[in-house]
Amino acid sequence: MIAEVVRQLPDESAQHVVGYPSLFLLVALGSLVPVVPTGALVSTAAVVAFHQASPFALLVVFGIASAAAFLGDICLYWLGQRGVRSRNGSKWLRALTDRAAPERLAQAQEKLDEHGGTLLVLSRLVPAGRIPVMLACLLGRMPLRTFARGDVPACLAWAATYQLIGIVGGSLFPEPWQGVVAAVVLTLLISAAPAAWRRVRTWFGRGTGDAAGQ
Repeated sequence: MIAEVVRQLPDESAQHVVGYPSLFLLVALGSLVPVVPTGALVSTAAVVAFHQASPFALLVVFGIASAAAFLGDICLYWLGQRGVRSRNGSKWLRALTDRAAPERLAQAQEKLDEHGGTLLVLSRLVPAGRIPVMLACLLGRMPLRTFARGDVPACLAWAATYQLIGIVGGSLFPEPWQGVVAAVVLTLLISAAPAAWRRVRTWFGRGTGDAAGQ
């Protein structure tokens, strides 16, 4: 099924006209509304670019992904700032708060005090780490300009990481659709790993506590 869809894709020039703007809009939207799997999008675009004849395709994907992620982050932070300054808050600030577990927010605030803006780079690379750190920056009243300076290298590192996943997937398989499947699966596994690890730690912690109680 996937193989048939990929074979029916338009030629490279048409992909550039449709694919690049779509990639920009989807990554920016996914950064603004954290429900779109932006990492998988970048990895998939990197697989397709890897199999194209154009030597600059990967560079274009990298530029578009990092710029779109930065734009989405800045817009979300600006909207969050409006909520922090308002007496009644805002739906954007509430949405960020709902997506940040209290313990993760506390950890982000502690690490932000220790490492400052450099924490933004790590937050983009750690799955589910971006929102707690962004909320910590908002609650700490970090200026938008300071946040933007830290977010630039964060978005560049994020785009490079997920593009590398796509390049690896594209280089392992001869057909683009095979590389797309491999990149998407690997991206989803990376995204799910922290939650799975927390559940394992909780399960072992309960088991240890029960054993100690006995």
